[in-house]
Amino acid sequence: MLAELRIVNFALIEQLSIQFQSGFTVLTGETGAGKSLLIDAIALLVGGRASTDQIRSGEDKAQLEAAFHLPDTHPLLQRLRLHEIIGQNESELILRRVLSRSGRHRVYVNGSLCPLRVLEELGGTLVDIHGQHEQQSLLATAKQLDALDAFGRLYELRGMYEQAYQGWKELRTQLDALQSDVVDRARREDMLRFQAQEIEQAGLLPDEEEWLRSERQRLVHAHRLRELAHEAHVELQADEQAVLTRLGRIGRTLAELAQTDPAMGDCEQVAAESAIQLKELAGRLRDYAQQLEADPDRQAVVEDRLDLIQRLKKKYGGSVEAVLVTGRRVQEELQSLDNCEERTTELTARLDEEARRLRTLAQQLSKKRVDAAKRMTTLVGAELAALKMEQAIFQVTVYSDESAEGLGPAGRDRVEFLLSSNPGEPPRPLGRVGSGGELSRIMLALKTVLAEMDQVPVLVFDEIDTGVGGAVAAAMGTRLRKLGAFHQVFCITHLPQVASQAEHHLLVEKGLESQRTSTSVRALKGMGREEEIARMLSGLTITKKVRETAAELIAGAKGKRSE
Repeated sequence: MLAELRIVNFALIEQLSIQFQSGFTVLTGETGAGKSLLIDAIALLVGGRASTDQIRSGEDKAQLEAAFHLPDTHPLLQRLRLHEIIGQNESELILRRVLSRSGRHRVYVNGSLCPLRVLEELGGTLVDIHGQHEQQSLLATAKQLDALDAFGRLYELRGMYEQAYQGWKELRTQLDALQSDVVDRARREDMLRFQAQEIEQAGLLPDEEEWLRSERQRLVHAHRLRELAHEAHVELQADEQAVLTRLGRIGRTLAELAQTDPAMGDCEQVAAESAIQLKELAGRLRDYAQQLEADPDRQAVVEDRLDLIQRLKKKYGGSVEAVLVTGRRVQEELQSLDNCEERTTELTARLDEEARRLRTLAQQLSKKRVDAAKRMTTLVGAELAALKMEQAIFQVTVYSDESAEGLGPAGRDRVEFLLSSNPGEPPRPLGRVGSGGELSRIMLALKTVLAEMDQVPVLVFDEIDTGVGGAVAAAMGTRLRKLGAFHQVFCITHLPQVASQAEHHLLVEKGLESQRTSTSVRALKGMGREEEIARMLSGLTITKKVRETAAELIAGAKGKRSE
């Protein structure tokens, strides 16, 4: 449910914070007071199109924020937890949108900056907004198919079909690829064999390039390296002035020192250990200098090898590892091409099997949709009769394409809602015959029938009762109240018959604050609510009789809610 809505500098609203309750809430007020601004704010928070014109005059930005509490059973909650948008034990979703004069609007979900598409994806699962001229969801055949499947509780079977369809489609794609132009496949095979041979003949090793670079460095600088090693060896062990000779004399001096003062006995040991390490170093330098010599032939071999590695790296991915990975992939693809005929036979058999399973599931789905369409037609017809459209004929029609090409992502069926508003006229597609008022009542009838199955938690109705009154208005109010048992329902209305049915009543007012027009909202209870219902009944002149009528409407609605 929508728990709280905060608005700052949005159109006529300077600052507003409203907490909402579950059930059925009406918003009333004079024309132009700003009731639709609240709906516009909610629409923007679920991905609606923003405009800088919506920012309050004289301000640089507007801020909108909404907090939603999601039931544990709502499928959106698991998606949000999976993507770590909310914690595992949390169920609150906070949406925030900032509109800027610069046009750089920003969106935040639970405090994190997000692209607008995230709101658009969330919006359809959080809020369903309906206005007298906003019934497009009723007119799209895809939405009508979804509504029928929801009513018939067919989503499990439809999910099985969709999974089978996806598998069949993937097999079809693989088979089409195998059966593509033979010339292209042969050309591809020739290229792959050349690549495989080139990489295999190179015989690259993972660390080879590093070894070769080190060896090249030694070969290029062999003469200088030998000079340096020899020079160091001479300094260590060549004559009476060499380090090791002098260290030997130091050792003998330290031995005599230790004889006179035992406390200095460890100094001789340190000198002896140092002499051992320096002798090892001198030997290593001697051997290193002896084996170092310029080798132009070996240097040429190393240079050629490094050039080969560089060329292969440039062609196959930029590193030795990438070249080796390419070699393995090429071999796998060649093996796949070698087994092309066998693979084609296998895929054809699997595709036929999946197609038979897909047709079976499609037939089951079609049969259940036809049965559900009959039940839905009856129930929606009864609801329309209660909404004073007794002469209307409403039909849910299922058209099934039995051809091989008829299988689609959702089955072989196309669903269409048909309506005849006038006796003697044949039912026609809903969008071609329904007026605004009729569409509003049909939508309300559908929402009533789908109340238990529809998982969108928040329903918003923006003056859908325009053009109706009397018994029709009372019937619409009853349906909206019943919807409140399954959804959080908001309705902007000018009809007292509808407003009196609500569990919660918000009054939207426009006034002057600091010489500026501003919209405010306050909750009505008791006498305040009776006064507003009376105003809706009679206008400016409110008599005692009108107040009594308003009180009777509210009391009657409370009595119906307790039944």
